[in-house]
Amino acid sequence: MTWSIVARDPKTGAFGVAVATKFFAVGSICPYGKSEVGAASTQALVNPFYGINGLKMLGAGVPAPGALRLLTGADEGRETRQFHIIDAVGRNAAHTGRDCVEWSGHVLAESVSVAGNMLAGPQVIHETLRAYQANLDQPLDERLLRALEAGDTAGGDKRGRQSACLVIHAGEEYSQLDIRVDDHAQPLPELRRLRDVARTHYLPFKSCLAKKGDPVGIYDRAKVMDAVARAQAALT
Repeated sequence: MTWSIVARDPKTGAFGVAVATKFFAVGSICPYGKSEVGAASTQALVNPFYGINGLKMLGAGVPAPGALRLLTGADEGRETRQFHIIDAVGRNAAHTGRDCVEWSGHVLAESVSVAGNMLAGPQVIHETLRAYQANLDQPLDERLLRALEAGDTAGGDKRGRQSACLVIHAGEEYSQLDIRVDDHAQPLPELRRLRDVARTHYLPFKSCLAKKGDPVGIYDRAKVMDAVARAQAALT
């Protein structure tokens, strides 16, 4: 099942993972990320510990290719798995087991990778990557959405559509954005709608929360609402 894109923004250091599939609640089992550490997606016959232990390895200084070798080497089920991972300096690595359901495969580029299985064909991952690279002037969330939308237009999951997710880690211990569509006939349009809603209130509100460099944040309610109002005005 599934195709996904895992990326690091070289300008900001933010990490993003976006996934779409004909499977329920893909956002609950595939994407993993941690600010200043890395990001990953585990799919096909998912092994959650690829994501959990992979991030631990990256945090301990193991580069992404080394983490992938350690994880797959210790797993007897590796030929049924698909996994890709990127570290804090943009090194990436991917594994597609030989027993993943066709079409399956992955592609790596600078600071980004795309992987998928049970797809309509290789054009899905190549169009996903092309769209991401064609929109480098856009914010990371928009780049990832356009990438998934291009992959979907190219055929996507050959079984159909059901769920999708978008996760961004941008410097804090908590995610900047974590939105999911768990069960929907058109998950990608719904994911875009949720992202647009997040931009109008949720993201400006979240920008006022306590941060590593500011453990108090903005707690004056009037200032919080002013930040939200200014963000909304900028969108019109």
